[in-house]
Amino acid sequence: MPHFDLPLDELRTYRPTLAPPEDFDTFWEKTLAEAREHDLDATFTPVDVPLPAVDILDVTYAGFGGQPVKGWLVLPAGTTVPLPAVVEYIGYGGGRGLPHTNLMWAAAGFAHFVMDTRGQGSGGRVGDTPDPVGSGPAHPGFMTRGIEDPHDYYYRRVFTDAVRAVEAARSHPLVDASRVAAIGGSQGGGITIAVGGLVPGLAAIAPDVPFLCQFPRAATLTERHPYREIALYLKAHIGADDQVFRTLSYFDGVHFAARGTAPALFSVALEDETCPPSTVFAAFNSYAGQDKTIKVYTFNDHEGGGPFHQAAQLDWLPARLRG
Repeated sequence: MPHFDLPLDELRTYRPTLAPPEDFDTFWEKTLAEAREHDLDATFTPVDVPLPAVDILDVTYAGFGGQPVKGWLVLPAGTTVPLPAVVEYIGYGGGRGLPHTNLMWAAAGFAHFVMDTRGQGSGGRVGDTPDPVGSGPAHPGFMTRGIEDPHDYYYRRVFTDAVRAVEAARSHPLVDASRVAAIGGSQGGGITIAVGGLVPGLAAIAPDVPFLCQFPRAATLTERHPYREIALYLKAHIGADDQVFRTLSYFDGVHFAARGTAPALFSVALEDETCPPSTVFAAFNSYAGQDKTIKVYTFNDHEGGGPFHQAAQLDWLPARLRG
């Protein structure tokens, strides 16, 4: 697919007029306060795998509503002192995967916490966390579940789980709670931006080709799923546009970015029709942190830089975690 969005020189200064709801901060303060009424109750159970270079722990902790969320904690074998940690969020449809599939960050000398995504885990990577919360009529997928009201919306639960994942990681005695980074690609990148705006004291964030940014533009610019789920919902629910986009405004990466201050490494692909470049730059250009960089992959689609971007992360992140 050739370039379809704004030219790169315009993208670098693109700042849409996108005001958050007046009660955006209050909404999230109350949401997280309600979650913290439940004990975190994080448990870490060793997993027996034939991988002598790492120790892997099966994690369960209380997320939104006190509901159990799964994860993995992967440590370099024999770790005895607290390590900087990378908390990772997964792309759309995927779960935490099998324990042997999450080795890169432990191989680099870090603790690596991988959060399962509730209700997902049947698209490429297996998951183990159900979403016990129902919703009204929705288009197949996750984008429109509970979209009638921000309190019921699916990503309210996921973003809360994600904040609690950082708290669970920080609770482990072999994690240095003062040196924790959040990373993720696509949906995981959107979750990373939200966590960057909601969790104080992060050492860094690294959202890769992030999803869940500038919903009004994305839903009208691309025909690809998952954003297309919003358009198909509105095709059936005629007249619901204002309410739907009001709900989505509580979950827009642009608004979380404006509240994030940790050092940040973004990435964008200029042929990406899944997460259009302008929506990524909308979040990046709104990001409040002063130490921010965006890697541009000129001829790539939603795969972004792939292993080349992993190499960029391996070069960029250690200085923020070990500094």
